[in-house]
Amino acid sequence: MADTPGHVGKRIAARRHARRMTQADLSRASFVSLSMIRGIERGVRSPSDKTLDSLAAALDVDPSRLVNGNSRTSGRVHGALPHISAAIAGYDIPDGPAARKLPELTSAVNDAVSWRLGAQYSRLAVQAPALLGDALRTLHTAKGRQQKGAAQLLASTARAADAVAYKFGAYDLSARLVELMRWACTQAEDPLLNATTAYVRTETFLAARSYAVGLRALEAAVDAAPPPTDPRSIAARGALHMRAAVVAGRAENETAADTHLAEAETLAALVPEDIYDGTAFGPSSLRIHQVSVAVSLGAAHVSRALDVAQEWKPPRDLPSERRSAFYIELARAQLWAGLMDDAFESLKVARTAAPQHTREHPWAREDTATLRRVKRSDEELTAFAEWIGAI
Repeated sequence: MADTPGHVGKRIAARRHARRMTQADLSRASFVSLSMIRGIERGVRSPSDKTLDSLAAALDVDPSRLVNGNSRTSGRVHGALPHISAAIAGYDIPDGPAARKLPELTSAVNDAVSWRLGAQYSRLAVQAPALLGDALRTLHTAKGRQQKGAAQLLASTARAADAVAYKFGAYDLSARLVELMRWACTQAEDPLLNATTAYVRTETFLAARSYAVGLRALEAAVDAAPPPTDPRSIAARGALHMRAAVVAGRAENETAADTHLAEAETLAALVPEDIYDGTAFGPSSLRIHQVSVAVSLGAAHVSRALDVAQEWKPPRDLPSERRSAFYIELARAQLWAGLMDDAFESLKVARTAAPQHTREHPWAREDTATLRRVKRSDEELTAFAEWIGAI
């Protein structure tokens, strides 16, 4: 359902108030005139894409948080994908110096990682081509110790760009970005970065539905990972076990799924919930994957997912994308259990946590379509189905 200018203005005003900013503060931070901001918030003026981007940046949110409808976000992301592809076409060919010095590039890559974890895909997509170019140029010109750090920055940048490609169905580009990560690993000489890359590479197997091969790849990565002797190495190994449990579930290998989940649970108890090398790991992430494994194993295991959700909910300080995934998978379990209203509530919570992630998730779209077939007269559900593209 498309927004009116009034809807957009109200969201901008609400975000501004939440950040304790006056209209004048927002004007200075966004470089948008005060009269324009006043008109937008009153609903008498409609912001252009450029103006909306400036306001969103000043409010520290993705533009998708300020508008409804998926055409703008989807169009911007798909428009960026060819530029991402072009940026990595000659990844092994030196292309002169980077436009940014190393400290500036490091800060920009950290921002990109934050946007990935927050499912701010349109914001990330716009910046990814230039960021990839600079990360590659920095690696090609780095010397000595700086080379390893530059390789790690490139791997983080490629992973951030991959999130955009994979979530929006550009699986060939996603696979190329994963290969770029693997290439960067050879120069970083960091075994834990290899483990992180193996974790991300699983997307390639999931997209191809090659679950048995994906499981073997993850188990090989676990065997190659350094011993779990400190938080970073514990988290790397634990994340691989979590991922392997989900893939084993997709492969209908319940024994392997439970074995890997048990290993992940043991390791999760040894570290606090945090972001390790770009991957969330800890007790909360483990619970989310318990639901994911139950859903991956199929409808016969739905009670396992419902039991977790009955006792626990993701805390708000978890990455938005991970919280959204929990509720999307819970919604599928609730749908299988015949809990239609609960499933819709879970999808709405997923949307609140990470709208772009929810809108692009095939399960969320499929389950919304199923719910609407059962409850065609529900106006709120119909509006949600229009937003997510299920009708």
